[in-house]
Amino acid sequence: MIFGRVKSIDAILATAQKKALPRTLGALQLTLFGVGCVIGTGIFVLTSAGAQKAGPGLMLAFLIAGLICIVAALCYAEIASMLPVAGSAYTYTYSVMGEILAWTVGWALVLEYAVAASAVSVGWSGYFSGTILKATFGIELPSWLAGAPLAFGGIEGGLINLPAVIIALLVTWLLMIGTSESARVNAVLVAIKVTALTAFIVLTLPKTDMANFNPFLPAGVFGGFGTGIGAVGAAATIFFAYVGFDAVSTAAEETKNPQRNVPIGLIGSLLICTVFYILVAAGAVGTIGGQPIMGPNGIPFPAGSEELARQCAMAEHSAKLVCSNEALAHVLREIGFGTVGNMLGYAAFIALPSVILILLFGQTRIFFVMARDGLLPEGLSKIHPKWGTPYVVTAITGGVVAFAAALLPVGKLADVANAGTLYAFLMVAIAVLILRVKEPNRERSFRSPLIWFVAPATILVACSCISTCPLMRCWCCRVGRS
Repeated sequence: MIFGRVKSIDAILATAQKKALPRTLGALQLTLFGVGCVIGTGIFVLTSAGAQKAGPGLMLAFLIAGLICIVAALCYAEIASMLPVAGSAYTYTYSVMGEILAWTVGWALVLEYAVAASAVSVGWSGYFSGTILKATFGIELPSWLAGAPLAFGGIEGGLINLPAVIIALLVTWLLMIGTSESARVNAVLVAIKVTALTAFIVLTLPKTDMANFNPFLPAGVFGGFGTGIGAVGAAATIFFAYVGFDAVSTAAEETKNPQRNVPIGLIGSLLICTVFYILVAAGAVGTIGGQPIMGPNGIPFPAGSEELARQCAMAEHSAKLVCSNEALAHVLREIGFGTVGNMLGYAAFIALPSVILILLFGQTRIFFVMARDGLLPEGLSKIHPKWGTPYVVTAITGGVVAFAAALLPVGKLADVANAGTLYAFLMVAIAVLILRVKEPNRERSFRSPLIWFVAPATILVACSCISTCPLMRCWCCRVGRS
């Protein structure tokens, strides 16, 4: 084979039966896993950036991004129902296209999960040091304990990012002691996030003014996919507020009745998140307005640009949605709910560990299957006799994530994380198409509707974004994790 040996679906299922993880998760827990990973910092911080690109059309941008992910999720759901084992895109690629491409997918997923987990750990450290310690208790953590010493351009000033290390190791310990325990903690954290967003929706929607939605698309629908202007351009940015739902498929081997529950978890979590995102966008724009700040040529200033920062520093623009770094809390303060706005900030702080948990969960399961297949040392696939988890690979992965979070400005490394996600989308869509041709009669408890449209659409979107990302550093890779 040009891409190395192929491990058939039957062989993969037989291997999984010999060294399998305990099945403890149900459809609800899987759905909460997906929601836990998707609803992170993205909805709390990308709202303002999306509004600057699309204006009130931010709602349409969330819908477009959600539909893109749902299309990819249909491909994942079909192949996961055929191969209910851990490993996600890596395993699917191995079964269809061979171990060489499977190897590349496995390491691409390192970009998606491990690097992103380090980045989110650093983000949590910022909330802990600023919002909790300094703003709430008046305690300022010394810079040498809360900053990364290594940067691409030289010394950043810190010695170790201690809070980032602590949260990464705590989550690693939780994953080691049991999957069901991790799922219960994740359920609590997801409940907090969903409650916070529900409170935001309930408080803002009754105060919406329809005049704030006019014009609805100040930069048009296709204002510029490559430049990030308009609803489609904004969708390319906030698409990354959804990334992480595919972690659900890595839990297939630990799921009861995976042929039924994995598709429910994949598609259900995306539907829930899409509805929340659209309603939150409607509440934010409808209350204080979401019109972008336009340049002299009638085109919105680029989100995050120095010129936009200068405009936001002016008194006439400072209170606008597009100028806030904490968009949802800012909206609540502007409409007279300052205390609730501050509580929303705490909810964002509490939410981040659930994102780290699911990212680490997905990464360790992929490494576990690679070790079980012989593409990594077999010792990494050891299962703890009491906890029933792949404790060796979990400990090592958590240690590496903590090390990176301690020493590196991981936000820069996270620029490439999304390219790994898109590559995985691409390979899963190709694998589904090949299996439809090669094994049309194999049992599929879930069959994607319109597969000859769904899979090519996934491939097209993934290729379009990857192709604009030379050296994995481009406009579509600069947003980081949700």
